Amino acid sequence: MKANLRAVGAVILGSAVLGACATKGFVKTSVQDERAARIATDSSLSNQIAATNNEVSGLKTEVSGVKNDVSSLRNDLNSLKTEFGAKITAMEEGLKFAFPVNFAFDDATVREADKAALDRFASVVGKYYSGSMITIEGFADPAGGNRYNMELSKRRADAVAAYLSEKGLSTSNVRTVGYGKTRLVNPKAQKEDPGAEANRRVTFVVETNGAAASATTAALPR
Repeated sequence: MKANLRAVGAVILGSAVLGACATKGFVKTSVQDERAARIATDSSLSNQIAATNNEVSGLKTEVSGVKNDVSSLRNDLNSLKTEFGAKITAMEEGLKFAFPVNFAFDDATVREADKAALDRFASVVGKYYSGSMITIEGFADPAGGNRYNMELSKRRADAVAAYLSEKGLSTSNVRTVGYGKTRLVNPKAQKEDPGAEANRRVTFVVETNGAAASATTAALPR
């Protein structure tokens, strides 16, 4: 009987010891798993922080670049305004440039006096508005019939487009249109009348969007 009790006690004691060992092993494994999970979490957080820092650094660089572009664009637009009398207007579809590019009566030849302004315009568009659609609008004075003036004003726009192409401006995004004797600057001036030359002109519309539009809005001469 005593032997049986001792055997039972040994079994119980052995079970307790084994249970304790199993518990210790479980706790040890849990601690190791928790430590590994913490290390993984810390590593993930470190990676996220590094990625965020890189993103912030990239944004700072981008903002700095935009500020530099706006400053440079402002200088070039001011130059067009002060040197060539350009009137630059922000419109819904983009930016309108109107500056003295005029023509002799019944003529569609680009004048020598206007080439410097066109050179500067080509430079500004190529630098800041690459890929933008550019519309060159041609006009005529009131003399002559409507159909002839529509054709003449279109030839004037085409002549300017050809000159800009020679200066390296891509023609793939350039279109020309003739408005004849509509939208007159001086409605009664024609031929050799004072002010008639202002009617025989071209204007430019540069369709901008996205970053170019934002930079232009910030850079426009006040």
